[in-house]
Amino acid sequence: MIPGLLIAAPASGTGKTTVMLGLLAALRERGLTVQPFKNGPDYIDPAFHRAASGRDSFNLDSWAMSGAMLDGMLGAAEGADLILAEGSMGLFDGVAQKGATGNGASADLAALMGWPVILVIDASGQAQTAAAVAQGLARFRAGVRVGGVILNRIASPRHKALIRAGMEEAGLTVLGAVPKRAAIAMPERHLGLVQAEEQPALQALIAEAAQLMREGVDLDALIATATTTATPGPAARITPPGQRIALARDAAFSFIYPHLLQGWRAAGAEILPFSPLADEAPDPGADTCWLPGGYPELHGATLASASRFRDGLQAFAQAKPVHGECGGYMAMGEALIDKDGTRHQMVGLLGLVTSFEKRKMHLGYRSAVLAEAIPGQPTGARLKGHEFHYSTILSQPDTPLAAVTDATGAPVPETGSSRRQPGGGLSTGTFFHLIAGAS
Repeated sequence: MIPGLLIAAPASGTGKTTVMLGLLAALRERGLTVQPFKNGPDYIDPAFHRAASGRDSFNLDSWAMSGAMLDGMLGAAEGADLILAEGSMGLFDGVAQKGATGNGASADLAALMGWPVILVIDASGQAQTAAAVAQGLARFRAGVRVGGVILNRIASPRHKALIRAGMEEAGLTVLGAVPKRAAIAMPERHLGLVQAEEQPALQALIAEAAQLMREGVDLDALIATATTTATPGPAARITPPGQRIALARDAAFSFIYPHLLQGWRAAGAEILPFSPLADEAPDPGADTCWLPGGYPELHGATLASASRFRDGLQAFAQAKPVHGECGGYMAMGEALIDKDGTRHQMVGLLGLVTSFEKRKMHLGYRSAVLAEAIPGQPTGARLKGHEFHYSTILSQPDTPLAAVTDATGAPVPETGSSRRQPGGGLSTGTFFHLIAGAS
């Protein structure tokens, strides 16, 4: 069994992603092979993890994934010396009702996997009180063990000494203290960090974060803290959407979970990437087309002028299935209105019209029962996933794709759409991002 640690925090915005990236890179420099994971539904952080560690990072989700699936995901760590998993939001933050194995909180993973928690504490604006916060987290839930604390955004040696004294009084081990360094702040946009592939200075940022970890964290003590009680199981069987899958893949369509791509390939499927932003059409030899989520709202004019992409996808859809998730769903619609109120023509396989000018956040876990088949999933399939976007639906005239509910069981209006094309092909789309089949 490969020992592991969960890097978590009391809240978002504490700098845990910077600490995570710095640790991945610093440990890699020492010759260790470190397998990264990410708690919960997040497309962006795993790409940063890969850049820092050199290994694909996978999402682990206690709400959407069964225990067997979670155990199977640990197989990605084969050959690694250490597992580092990055938490999401605050350590105990999750939904009100549990899913397959938990409520989605980072603490679920710590308990399920037997990984000690390394707390990243943002020490700015406080001193000994930071120890009270950390102590409260350490005592909140049986089965979740805090193995140590990394103090972030330390202002001065005196500041560090005060907080260390508080942590010692609370019985907590301080593994490191990191000064505030504005130069390594990660740029953000409306769905989180700007994507890794869009940051030309990414390796410099990672190198700076690694230097902070080398200088401020006792890496030997951190490694010695790692442990686990989890045993890897067989990988879950994931049905691919086709044998040859045309997959939109660029800065506008990049939100697809690594475990799905891995599962599709493991089942023998061939993935044929194409770039709508580069005005590329799906390979006509593919038997299905999948348009992931992403940021089409930032590229409305480019997509509207991509005639080869639009014509090629329309021709493909006449006889073959096309499915879009979130941003891909928006691109399959009739039109997209950007933040300035400009209307851009989309592909028109569905009647959907969305507006980013009228922004409203839609965020949360989703359960769906399909009223119509999508590639790889039959009619009536029960699916688990999530929704996260800021676009408003102005028109959704096609046949609803699914009955969709939130984590409490309440129905949501983003049902998705389905439309049979004149040539017989079925076009489907939803704001719902697939994570796993319901257990």
